[in-house]
Amino acid sequence: MSERPDPQTLLCFRLYAASHAFTRFYKPILEPLGLTYPQYLVLLALIREDGRSVGALGAELMLDTNTLSPLLKRLEAMGLVSRRRMPEDERRVVVGLTQEGKRIAERAAAIPDCISTCLDMDPQALQTLIDTLGRLGLKLSETTPPRTPS
Repeated sequence: MSERPDPQTLLCFRLYAASHAFTRFYKPILEPLGLTYPQYLVLLALIREDGRSVGALGAELMLDTNTLSPLLKRLEAMGLVSRRRMPEDERRVVVGLTQEGKRIAERAAAIPDCISTCLDMDPQALQTLIDTLGRLGLKLSETTPPRTPS
């Protein structure tokens, strides 16, 4: 039997811990904007490309409809986005930023630069990390998990 792994040495634990640390780090930054982290991501996606279908937004942010729909309803209730059904296809819903949504999204769009400065990491090292995590995510999504050991 091999040595029992220390969670601190596992990639999955390090990613989990970093994700939680990021969530805690972002919370006080997003609170003045009245946003949660997932709402922030939606606004960033829409400020880049406004007027997108719910499906396209979900695909980019890797959120399923059951998660994205209530999130969009909350953003709509906050007056930040509008949702409209397309007349040519009633099943298709397009999401767009309102004027207030654009104002908040513009402020939110400045956050990544602020975070990079706060982290005081070499920009090239940071980009390498982002690229590596992107490749890891893609590989994980394309790989069938192994069976649980007996």
